[in-house]
Amino acid sequence: MKKLIITLFAICLVTLAYGQDPIELSEVTVVARNYKYLNKTDSKVATIPVKLLQRKAATYNIKEADFYDDEFDYYTVSFFIPDGKIVAVYDADGKIVRTIEKYKNIALPNEVTSAVLKRFPKWKISKDAYLIKYHQKKGAKKTYKLTLENGDERLKVKMDDIGNFL
Repeated sequence: MKKLIITLFAICLVTLAYGQDPIELSEVTVVARNYKYLNKTDSKVATIPVKLLQRKAATYNIKEADFYDDEFDYYTVSFFIPDGKIVAVYDADGKIVRTIEKYKNIALPNEVTSAVLKRFPKWKISKDAYLIKYHQKKGAKKTYKLTLENGDERLKVKMDDIGNFL
């Protein structure tokens, strides 16, 4: 019985010793500064590269950049990955004012693919581009540009993020 109590006591001490590190306040304020951008652009079905690049843009601290100067009101910063890019405009406080985003050949949401299959049953999607235009006051506009193929025929369609053809 003594061995069991001593073992449990030792496990408790080891568990407390390897506790979670505290979160630095600077990390929280950077993310909180651009929560509106993340809320408007973040999608439940977005792929991991899209989410990672959006989080990178949201957590970017403009005040730590080499080119930061108090004289300027706005800063344009570009973020690139092989699957896409974001061009973001920040104000002097580090808030995202607007973005233009483009991602190529990513996984499409079920609403988009089912709408295409319903309207064009014998066609296949050969290329796709996911475009997001965010503005601080107007919100986000998400569109998909798709290239469909059926043999030698090609067709380009434009859709919103819930499967409506534009």
